[in-house]
Amino acid sequence: MKYKNTKENYGLIAKFLHWGTAAFFAFSYITVYFRHWFTEPGTSMNGIALHLHLSFGVSIGVIITLRILWRITNKQPALEPSSRLAHLCAHIGHFLLYASTIIMVITGYDGTGTNTQFFKILTIPKFASTSLNDYIIVGILNTTAKGIEPLMDFIHKDVLGSLLLWILILGHASAAFYHHKVLKDRTLLKMT
Repeated sequence: MKYKNTKENYGLIAKFLHWGTAAFFAFSYITVYFRHWFTEPGTSMNGIALHLHLSFGVSIGVIITLRILWRITNKQPALEPSSRLAHLCAHIGHFLLYASTIIMVITGYDGTGTNTQFFKILTIPKFASTSLNDYIIVGILNTTAKGIEPLMDFIHKDVLGSLLLWILILGHASAAFYHHKVLKDRTLLKMT
């Protein structure tokens, strides 16, 4: 198997980044729902679930950055024959997935009121403790971390986390299975 993409298939690195993103998203959702459904606030299990969720979120931020860099620097496999509208919808869907993921990571990090204990390996300071907070939130937006936190939480939890991202992921997976089962083309096979 080749590491780089070819005209026919995604390479090993693109596949690893794609499925790694999917796995980190799954783990992120599992830990946050576990926290809300099965733990009590203030308990050690609640804190562990929170820091696992934050760690997976940071991991998604890293992997999505690597995915974008890899996508920019590598050729993409040729699209399967289809209509211009289908190709346009695929491009829009991918753009929305990337954009939503980036916004999800940024709003999650900015809305976090605690330092992230990244898998107990290192501590990542909360955004409010960084010079970027002073520059962007205080300097440009003329507010405080506490002042912008409700907006960040609303975007992260209510708009993206519980609704839009689920719709995009479901649409993405459904399109892949539609290509595989109905159109019987190589779209899904290129990434597996």
